[in-house]
Amino acid sequence: MDLAERAPERERLRLAALHEYRLLDSPAGDELEAVVRVAATVAGVPHASLNLIDENRQCQLTTVGFEGADSARSDSMCAVRFETGRFTYLPDASLDPVYRNNPWVTGVHSDVRFYASFPLVTPEGHALGSLCVFDREPGELSGDQIARLQDLAQIILALFERRRQARINAELAELAEARQRWTDTLLETIDVAVVAAGQDGRLTLFNRAAREWHGMDAEQDLDPAEFSGRYRLFETDGRTPLAPHRIPLLRALHDGDVRDAEMIIKRPDREPLHVSVSGRALIGPDGEPQGAVVAMNDVTSARAQQRAIEDARRELAAANADLRRSNADLSNFAGAVSHDLVAPLTAVNAYLEMIGDEVEGRPRQWAESACRAVIRMRDLIRSLLGYAQAGSAPVRRDAADLADIFEHVRVDLRPAAEAAGAEVAASGTLPSVAGDPVLIRQLLQNLVGNSIKYRDPERPCRVTVTAERVGEAWTIAVADNGLGIPPEQRRRVFEMFTRLDNATAGGHGIGLSTCWRIVERHGGDIRVDETPGGGTTVLFTLPDVSEQG
Repeated sequence: MDLAERAPERERLRLAALHEYRLLDSPAGDELEAVVRVAATVAGVPHASLNLIDENRQCQLTTVGFEGADSARSDSMCAVRFETGRFTYLPDASLDPVYRNNPWVTGVHSDVRFYASFPLVTPEGHALGSLCVFDREPGELSGDQIARLQDLAQIILALFERRRQARINAELAELAEARQRWTDTLLETIDVAVVAAGQDGRLTLFNRAAREWHGMDAEQDLDPAEFSGRYRLFETDGRTPLAPHRIPLLRALHDGDVRDAEMIIKRPDREPLHVSVSGRALIGPDGEPQGAVVAMNDVTSARAQQRAIEDARRELAAANADLRRSNADLSNFAGAVSHDLVAPLTAVNAYLEMIGDEVEGRPRQWAESACRAVIRMRDLIRSLLGYAQAGSAPVRRDAADLADIFEHVRVDLRPAAEAAGAEVAASGTLPSVAGDPVLIRQLLQNLVGNSIKYRDPERPCRVTVTAERVGEAWTIAVADNGLGIPPEQRRRVFEMFTRLDNATAGGHGIGLSTCWRIVERHGGDIRVDETPGGGTTVLFTLPDVSEQG
């Protein structure tokens, strides 16, 4: 991609970054107004402005010393050089050949003479606008004044980011709360008794069915040794009290799993219930044990079982529809998604698997279908986290040995390659480059994995990695003989959630977007071409190790 082709893409990305902050046409707020006032004071001038540049206009978010208003981008003094990222300093703008005919200098909008503009550039390199100070008289700035004004521009960017993060956190909190409400509703709706305990064995959850069956709520301070007597648990003979080591919940806690254990619950003034119990230990996303959960089914009431499965299926279908609508919003703040969203899905998946173990036929197929949907949601969240981390984690500029990294990738993908009958190899010597070894490994693994996934079933899969020195950088090519990507779709494959019309494998359309983000953060380019003879070649550039630092 040459410079002329990159320019519209960079502007698209710049505008996307600007709109992501949601600042245009919004009140600046006390903090931003205060910073702009301080900027005017530091510069010793009566006028200052915080300008944002969108597609067609200059939006003056807040001003000092004059009434701010929008103006055409073509009229803006700040828009002339702000994208370079360097500040502009004119003691007398009327003497500068670039600015002297500008409407803000000639008297159409104002008669600016002294002018200094400090671009607001995000860490990703996107220029949003500028902090501008000016006067109608010629003037000068000292080095210390310039440094302090640059500091104020950074403070403005920090305030932008804090506002964005606050909005994202609020949206995530709302989503997490909605998910928790949905989980609680599911547990209170199903006719399967669900009981959970913490790692110490003390009860943490009795859902509605459990409360009805036992005739009471969970007593969280009750010693586990007293469960049998307090909740009237018996062996299947209906006479022998259930010993603590035989209680299914405690068995799941200590053994990690219990299936189809049977016991009798004697209820006051009602017929005893003969129940089948399955459960397992709960393991958090960090691998730490969190307790155990069991599901109890009345084996004498098949119809109640069918209602529970149907209720669960409808609730899960509604949740999946909500999640699909939410994904459009989640793409703008995926880097902030936390493990709190994964934990409820883990619990729901466990509940559905246990329900599925108790039924046959169509109800079991429904439960298995629901489990697969939950797994898809979990994988999507992990992909979003990977995308966010590729764009937000610090980039280490170390010497990264591509040959060594490629061997690790081959080892990681060996099961998939062998299953597909794929040959994965490097042609020639792979160099050392300057970059983050972890991110570069993720990049190569995504690309090679895609080549295996989207192979042509009509011929043996072959994936080849090569490197060529071009100037001060290396161009690395990952070429395959797979299905290929139509020319009209090659530019959009790096966009989030893009899936091609000819794709037959699963996926969420995030992998190539993550690759693009990794390459961009290393200062390189990535593009898609056609492999001679058919297939896809992805080419990306990374700096040579001699350019490190």
